[in-house]
Amino acid sequence: METEKLADGDASPTLETSDSNGPIDPEAERGLLLKLDLMLWPVFFIIYMMAFLDRINISNAAIQGMTAELHLDEGNRFNVALFAYYSSYILLEIPSNMIIRKVRPSIYISTLMFIWGVINMCMGFVHSYATLVALRVLLGAFEAGVLPGIVYVSSLYYTRHEYQKRVSFFFCSTVVAGAFGGLLAYAIAGLSTPSMAAWRWIFIIEGAVTSALGIAASFVIANYPEQNRFLSAKEKDLIRRRLALDIGDLCRMDTLNKFALTRVVRDYKIWLAAFTYMGVSVAGLSGTFFLPTILLEFGWKAQEAQVRTIPVYVFAAGMMLLGAWASDRLRHRSGFIIGGASLATIGYSMLLAQEGRSRDYKFAAVFLVFGGAFMITPMCLAWLQNNVSGHWKRAFAASSQVTIGNFAGIIGAFVFIRAEAPGYRTGYSVALGMMWFGALCAATMAGLMWRENRKRDRGEREGRIELREEDRKNMGDWHPSFRFTL
Repeated sequence: METEKLADGDASPTLETSDSNGPIDPEAERGLLLKLDLMLWPVFFIIYMMAFLDRINISNAAIQGMTAELHLDEGNRFNVALFAYYSSYILLEIPSNMIIRKVRPSIYISTLMFIWGVINMCMGFVHSYATLVALRVLLGAFEAGVLPGIVYVSSLYYTRHEYQKRVSFFFCSTVVAGAFGGLLAYAIAGLSTPSMAAWRWIFIIEGAVTSALGIAASFVIANYPEQNRFLSAKEKDLIRRRLALDIGDLCRMDTLNKFALTRVVRDYKIWLAAFTYMGVSVAGLSGTFFLPTILLEFGWKAQEAQVRTIPVYVFAAGMMLLGAWASDRLRHRSGFIIGGASLATIGYSMLLAQEGRSRDYKFAAVFLVFGGAFMITPMCLAWLQNNVSGHWKRAFAASSQVTIGNFAGIIGAFVFIRAEAPGYRTGYSVALGMMWFGALCAATMAGLMWRENRKRDRGEREGRIELREEDRKNMGDWHPSFRFTL
């Protein structure tokens, strides 16, 4: 019989162990996975696509007339406008994931979406640089809770080695947003009038669509498994049983106390995974911000540059899905992160040696950079969730990783210096160096987890099960029965 146990003030209850512990019916399991995939990911895909689109549409607007009208070419004004978004985004990600533990995701995420859509619309009416920067700060504040919240909530439904390909499908929303942003900017270019420039319509139209979708999303966003009104009692129990078989009912962390907080703060995996995510994200975020400008420097006109962003993002999406499929099939992550970094390295090396080269040569290099960078970005998120256990630890891990990782947005906002066009030597060099900083962190994390698995196989951590019962049932992945995914 299914019952719910709710911690004080906790909006995400956990199921007590039921008596239905027989073999799992494969047919029922396939049906459940299909239902979860259709229930969770299309909605999350659209939400994050709009979040990413509303974050990067400033790059499309910049080459469509905004730079000249707001004088963004003076000094580093455009770079500061990009930075302004991350100044609030980074500060509020961890608090946001603490809030979502107390509030239903359907209410919380949809409210954020509606508000940031209104803020994005307001950017279409700005007439000063200071107002643009202030609105970018507000946009970051209300988008901060989206990605860590989605990663945390969705990870509660799947086993570890079926999660990567779903996260990568979800992250395709970023490349769809990039491609769609370029296509939409191309289509909007003809709307310019003496009273309303085309770049303004980019913000107004995209913001209005976001707010409308935010209202609709409140009815379809999935809450925690135990609160999900779209699932039957049998389906909820099947989710619990599948996760118990994957990581064990013993590896829980459902109470936030001093013991649990110590396990979280001292966990090297959270911090190494966060720095991995930060390192590899510089390439993707800086590339997304400046791709239209980079292609403009290759010799295409503004509208041509907008359209040519599309095949780059299509290739990145293909690499993302291919890497996810292979990674889940092999139950391995770190080697793919090294491989993606190597592919991006070839592209950056070509761009650093672009002088005297053809436009096709430089365009091909952009494909390699985006293919390698976008393949491994979602893998970093899924890899950490694979290796932490318990509600509180997963919530903290997701928000901490995204918070630290998004310092990549600040780095990416400033490394492409207008005076260095068209070579952008600093931008390409810093992005390449950060890529390998991330890869080194991933290799270190994999090595430490491999060593810890060996110790647990030899029984060197069995003494932990002699702790008092309250702590023994609240260890999460610190429990000696847990094994890490490399």
